[in-house]
Amino acid sequence: SWRMRTSDIGGPQRESLLRHPFRTFKPEVVQAHTQSMVNVDLDLGVMYELTDGTKGVVQPLGGFLGELNGPPFVKLSGDDRFGSGSGETAFVNLDHRDDIKRLLVFVYIYDQTPAFDRTHAIITLYPSNGPRIEIGLDERHPQARSCAVVMIENNKGELTVRREVKFVYGFQAELDRLYGWGLQWGRGYKSKVER
Repeated sequence: SWRMRTSDIGGPQRESLLRHPFRTFKPEVVQAHTQSMVNVDLDLGVMYELTDGTKGVVQPLGGFLGELNGPPFVKLSGDDRFGSGSGETAFVNLDHRDDIKRLLVFVYIYDQTPAFDRTHAIITLYPSNGPRIEIGLDERHPQARSCAVVMIENNKGELTVRREVKFVYGFQAELDRLYGWGLQWGRGYKSKVER
């Protein structure tokens, strides 16, 4: 999940919400580096490698939302374009942990405006047992367009989770090169959303 940092957009505007309560459903606007106004659309993605050698990506871009009960055993809840409280969720079917070799959870900015430093993004892991784990993407990398957040690897039947939080200045292809996935990447677009 994410929201714009209120310190970067002129502070909270409580009184206008009392007069116009439906503004809470409108995306907040952030001042970009070019001094134009933009909305930031962060997307959650997962690169996967299965034990049979199958590799791919689950992400909103291109509509690759995955499959929970079949390969790749990872499924996205959908595409949150406005930073709502629920954000985006990736589900991993742990009944098939033996089929999973590794998963790289990452976040990228769809609209190409590098503004990680203007968002308050948090990745929350909900393990099958134990407390939830929150990873804030608070480091200031104003030109970064993608961030590798967590690597999940199957080591002899045990899943290990490693915090990465590595910001890169490119998109998925650069994360792919950094972690040696070897996928072919092309340019993708989302359908237009009326606001």
